[in-house]
This record gives sequence, C-alpha cells and structure tokens, in this order.
Amino acid sequence: MFEGRVQKSMLGSGRNMLRLIYHNTVRSVRKTHGNALAALGINIMQSVIMVAVFYAMFTVLGLRGMAVRGDFLLYIMSGIFLFLTHIKAIGAVLGAEGATSSMMNHLNMNTAIAICSAALGVLYIQTLTVILILFFYNAGWGPIEIYDPKGAYAMLLLAWFTGSAIGMLFFALKPWAPQFVSILSQLLQRANMIASGKMFLANTLPAYMLAMFDWNPLFHTIDQARGFAFINYNPHFSSVSYPIYVGLACVTLGLMGEFYTRKHSSQSWNAKR
Repeated sequence: MFEGRVQKSMLGSGRNMLRLIYHNTVRSVRKTHGNALAALGINIMQSVIMVAVFYAMFTVLGLRGMAVRGDFLLYIMSGIFLFLTHIKAIGAVLGAEGATSSMMNHLNMNTAIAICSAALGVLYIQTLTVILILFFYNAGWGPIEIYDPKGAYAMLLLAWFTGSAIGMLFFALKPWAPQFVSILSQLLQRANMIASGKMFLANTLPAYMLAMFDWNPLFHTIDQARGFAFINYNPHFSSVSYPIYVGLACVTLGLMGEFYTRKHSSQSWNAKR
C-alpha cells in the first residue's frame, strides 16, 4: 500500500538514465519500421539511390572533372553520407517527444532522454549504413582507399552533432510556433541540397561564391571530410572549429529554450499541432 522512497546515488541515477536512453534509442530505431533490419535496409536503399542519382547527374552533365582526383564514387559518397546524417539528425531531434507527450508520464522519463535517444538512433543507423555500403563497395567493385578513416568518421560525427544541435534549437521553438518551425526546418533541409557543398569543392570556388556557402556548418564538415578521405586534397577555405562553435551555440540556446518551454508547458499545445 505504501512504498518508501529509495535514495539513489549519483552513480545509480546515471546508470538508470543510460539504461533509459538505451531502451528509448531502440524504440526510436524501431519507430520507422517494426523490424530493425528492415529499417536499416530502407535507410541503405535511400543512401544508395541518392548516390546513384548524383553519380548519373555528374556523368551526364560532364561534371566529373570538378571532383577531387581519386575515387569518384567515394567523392560522391563522402558528401551524401554527411548530408543525410545531418538532415536526419535535425528531423529526429525535432520530432522527439516533448514535455506534453504521454511518454513523459513514465517514471524517470524526461525530454533530455527523448532528445538523446532520437539523436543516438540516427547515429546508430547512419553508422551501420556507411559501414555496410563501404563494405559491399569494397567487396564488389574493388579495394577502397580512405586516407584517414578516423578523421573522416570524426567529420561524420561532427555533421551529426551540428544536425542534432540545430534540431534541438528547433525543438525548443516548436511548441510556440509549430507551423513556422516545420516550414523553417524543411527550408533548411532543402537549402542544404545545394548549400552543403556536396557537389563541389571549396578550393575551386571563387571568393564571391564562397561567401554564399561558408555560413553553413555542413559545408565545412563535408569539405574537411574530403580532406581526410583523399590524400591529394587539402581544404584551405573551411575549418573544423566553425561547426563545433555553431553546434555548441545551438545546444546552449536549445537547452535554455527547452528549459523555459518546459516551465510553461501546457497540454493544450497538443491541440495546436
């Protein structure tokens, strides 16, 4: 009838939070499809189709000379993988359960766990997708050579981090203006089809065009990733620090906004969505 409250240590609370994040990450992965393997297969097909479309477009338009000297398909994949990871992280964090979600009625569940789980679910699926595609490409079409695999994967993590950070900023704004945030996130994802720089190299752009793209943290991560992937490309007009600063700024603003939103949350918000 009565249940005593058990005091937990900081280590126990941290372990319990990690357990909740793990189970909610599994739930977020299975959200797109009941079968985890099918969800992974769908994601692989999306990546392969986009790579094939860009490969055909570059070939038909005669733009292969604009690519870095080396494996042309790896050049395309280096941009596509980071682009998909970035935009999927934005969408996943933006779509995470908010303070008024029914999931928050569960014990120890909170928005921080929901956000972390959504972001980690994307990272898990995208990492497996990249590994499997590169494995089958290496096994079926010949050996693949990446100059610095650790650095290239670090840029994938940076693209995921900046996408999650921007998604967190949108997540904090969503309860106040859901339609506006939805339109703004779609515009950003569509703009990144061009502004991400996955179709060209920063070193080949004139100064007036470079100014149109260097505001975008994804542009910097993709250009730096190609510097790690290809031994004969040295990016001069992009940096690793800029996406980190942008991501940290978005996380800080997102945390502040989410804290304020949670303090003023209302169940009536669900009726506006």
